[in-house]
Amino acid sequence: MPGDQRATRYLYVVRHGEALPDDGGLTEQGRRQAALLGRRLRDVPFSTVHHSPLRRAAETAHLVKQQLTADVPLEVSQAAGDYVPYVPTKDELPPDSADQLLGFLQQATPEELEHGPELARLALNSFTGPAAGENEQHELIVTHNFLIAWLVTQALDAPRWRWLSLSHCNAALTVLRYTPDRPSSVLLYNDMQHLPADLRWTGFPAGPRV
Repeated sequence: MPGDQRATRYLYVVRHGEALPDDGGLTEQGRRQAALLGRRLRDVPFSTVHHSPLRRAAETAHLVKQQLTADVPLEVSQAAGDYVPYVPTKDELPPDSADQLLGFLQQATPEELEHGPELARLALNSFTGPAAGENEQHELIVTHNFLIAWLVTQALDAPRWRWLSLSHCNAALTVLRYTPDRPSSVLLYNDMQHLPADLRWTGFPAGPRV
């Protein structure tokens, strides 16, 4: 039946550009990152650009939209926000890193730890899986590091706690593909080829740069 038709969904997931502390908006570098990201994506036939309600993500989404060839609608979404998507128990975690990972989560408030998983379920229901209809769909989400890690973890059917081990740079690009009757796949992860060397690796933990 026509209502049962499904098509491939391509989900483009990006972290906001470099931002000032306490959600003060993008830095000059962050604005440059967002514009360059938009140029890279300018000809993708997006149906929607979803973005977090936080200022740094909203500014990034608007700057990306300015570079797009088509007039794509922006939609603010709480499910695209900055939250803890899943709280593991200690016995789920590797013994040698369990205390460190649980200590990291203690930085969140009890309210954040309670409501984050609800938003994470909403994000999976809203943004992932094959698209309804017969035409492939392209969607962009401008969001934060935690949600990107969560979506990648789920796309790979990895243990749910593994989101804690993934990091994403400012304005880097990840692309997920959801095809009917096939496993979901990660086509790109943390890709920065649209950024010059001086704009790469911001927002990423210290370590080797390649």
